[in-house]
This record gives sequence, C-alpha cells and structure tokens, in this order.
Amino acid sequence: MSSVDNTPRWLAVAALAKIKDGAYSNLQLNQIINQHSMDRRDINLLTNMVYGVIQHRLTLEYWLKPFVRHPHQLDPWVHELLLSAVYQWQFLDKIPQRAVFNETIEIAKVKGHPGIRRFVTGVLHQMDRSGLPSFDAIEDADERLSVMFSIPVWLIQTLRDQVGDAKMQSIIASLNQPAKQSLRVNTAVSDLADVTSALTNEGLTVEPSEISPLGLVVTEGQAVTTEAMKYGMFTIQDESAQLAVAAMDPQQGDQVLDACAAPGGKTTQIAAMLDADDGGEVVALDIHANKVRLIGQNAARMHVADRVAATELDARKVGEEFGDQHFDRILVDAPCSGLGLIRRKPEIRYEKQLSDSENLQRIQLAILTATAPTLKKGGIMTYSTCTILQQENQDVVDQFLAAHPEFELIKTATKQNLKADRTTDTLSIYPDDYLSDGFFIACLRKK
Repeated sequence: MSSVDNTPRWLAVAALAKIKDGAYSNLQLNQIINQHSMDRRDINLLTNMVYGVIQHRLTLEYWLKPFVRHPHQLDPWVHELLLSAVYQWQFLDKIPQRAVFNETIEIAKVKGHPGIRRFVTGVLHQMDRSGLPSFDAIEDADERLSVMFSIPVWLIQTLRDQVGDAKMQSIIASLNQPAKQSLRVNTAVSDLADVTSALTNEGLTVEPSEISPLGLVVTEGQAVTTEAMKYGMFTIQDESAQLAVAAMDPQQGDQVLDACAAPGGKTTQIAAMLDADDGGEVVALDIHANKVRLIGQNAARMHVADRVAATELDARKVGEEFGDQHFDRILVDAPCSGLGLIRRKPEIRYEKQLSDSENLQRIQLAILTATAPTLKKGGIMTYSTCTILQQENQDVVDQFLAAHPEFELIKTATKQNLKADRTTDTLSIYPDDYLSDGFFIACLRKK
C-alpha cells in the first residue's frame, strides 16, 4: 500500500467521488473514519475537506473552469482532486500552497498514469501563474450570488420573493458557516447541570443554548464519543429541532401520536415528559420496519422505552388503526425538502428543486388531514418541518385550516420567548437567526 492511500487528502478525494455519485456525505465520512485509524487532526482535515468542497462546489467549479477544457472527460476522482486542491489553497489558510500542490501532484502520480500527473501539475501551475477568475466577470447578479455562495439560482430567487432581498442575502451568507454541535438533555434521567458537569469532566467545553432550555452547545471536544452519551444522559439534536415538542407541551398522562417519528429524537423528547404510571404513552410511527427498530433502540438508550410504542404504519392510514378522538397531542414533524439543514447536509442544495417542495406539500397535507380526526377536542396538533420555504410551511397550514374549520391556529410558544415581536402565530427560524437549523412550527388546536 502506498503512503498516499491513508492520507486525509486522498481519503477526502475518494469520499467526494462517491458522494458526487449519490452517497450521503455523513455516512460516507463515518465509514471512512471507522475503517482507518486516524488521529483527531487528520479526522478534522478529512471532514473539513469533504464538507468544504461540497459547500463551495459552485465556487470551486467556477475557478477551475478556465483551466480545464473538457471537465466531463476527466475521471471523477481527478476532478474532485483538482477541486479539493483549489479548496485547500483558497479556504484553508493554515496549509501552505506549496504543501497543497505537492501532495495533490503526489496523489495524481500514485493513483493515475503519468499523463494524469502531467495534466494535474500543468493545471495547478497555470492557476498559480494566471490567478483565479474574479466574480465581477459574472454579469447576472443572481448568478454571481449563486457562484459566490454556492447556492442554486432558484433558491436565491425563491427566498428573495418570500423574505426580501436583505434577509435572503443574510441567509445564504450564513449557510457555509460550520454547523454547531448541539445536544438535548434527557430529562428522564438527567438535567442541564449534571450533563454540563459530566461533559466538562470528560474534557469538553459546553455552553447553554440560547434557543432551547434543554439544549447545550459543545464548543470543544466530541460529545458523541462520551460516556454520558452512551448512558443516554443526552442525545445529539439541533437546538431548533428541540422547540416543536416544547411548543406542543404534552402533559404527564397524555396519549401522544408522533406521526413521522424516525429516528426518534422528538419521540424520546416527548416520552421524557410523560409518566407511564399515569398512562402517558407516545405512539411513534414510521413507514419502514428498519426505522421503527431505530426508534425502539433510541427509546431504550434514553431510558423511556416503557412510554414508547414504536409502530410500523403509514401516517396517512392512522385513522384506520386508532379511530376518532384517541390522542391528546399529535406531532406531525412532516417529511420535507430539508432545506433548513443545508449547513449539516451541504449536498442538499444541489439535489432539490422547487418542484420537490410543491410535491411534498401534498404529502404534508395528506398526513395532517389523516391524523386530524384522531385528535381529541381541545387537543393540540403541532406541525413542524426543517425547511425554510413557504410552500411547505405557512401554505400547508393555511390550506389545512381552510379545509378544517374545527381547528384554530394558536401562537407557537417558546420558553426563551424567541422572536417575541413577530406578527405571525407560527414560528419560522431561519439559519441566520441563531446559526441553528432552519425550522418551522405551527400549533393547531381542535375547537
């Protein structure tokens, strides 16, 4: 085995080629990290390079274009190798250009034939001599923004229409910042103070979330490898994602439906607020058997399995299974385009189209419509998504209410009184508001 086979730079290039071919970035990275023994510094470089190239792909392609006449004729790994070289050169200021170029040429030499080595060497030297093209050369303003921030033009235009130009620019500028490492304390077995001291004792640095009273943000160290995580004192969950269950406000003896539950983050949050001795239970649905198992495993790790009934069922068929007025609370954390998660899953930006949101809207409405009869009078149904587009958020709520006069919209409440001056009863959190995931929450009460 040659020396380049285990370097973070080559592993990043290999991962990027697979991700471009359809693999998920987070799964691909986890697989590589598990298969190779790397120290923390190498893991950080590998992760930074993979996410960095994906995040900035449109920018990097624009810079590379003048130097590669027929990019589609290149082997995928050679293309990713060149993009990763440009990424390191332009975005990683601690690595000298000479080191980046030398290692890139070495990888080309070992992995390819002499022609590939000569080609890669020539491209890098020509870039160095003539410099990279300026964004100012792009005449169309939206296309320029698209290339600068690596955000597709359709998303820029849709956001501008919905939130205005200044907010759109603020959102897209925030999306390439690193995602925070946040977690939710499991109140079934612990509290904020205990988790903070447990993690501090394991050498991590944490601070309380400004968004969620159950949230902590890790600024130094890896929470996922700690003993506290193994024991189920907390789970990894974005700060915004913790708000939907809190807004629904389940009581100890409630019968709760989590209609789209996998992998079970919100299910276990609901369950921690219930008391099995008081009859409290959350019925957690997913359409796939393997995901139902995952919900069960999460419930067991978080010590709430006695309050969770993980069930394989399409949420659109819930009426056949449970009948009318069965649940005190319903959470519909609906399948969505996930555009609020771009910081965590950077490839989403290139995979989605506006038509995806319009198609999902029909599914979201169908789930709300199917679950509505199973809610008791006076009960609350909370609708949430991790997207930032009106088509899947406010529009869905408006259409549901128009067809269901027995429901009324009540104001989404948060313990930290977020966006107190907003004019809407629903709550939209954009990725630039608190540097958390984009999220939408609406609370609907059955009259």
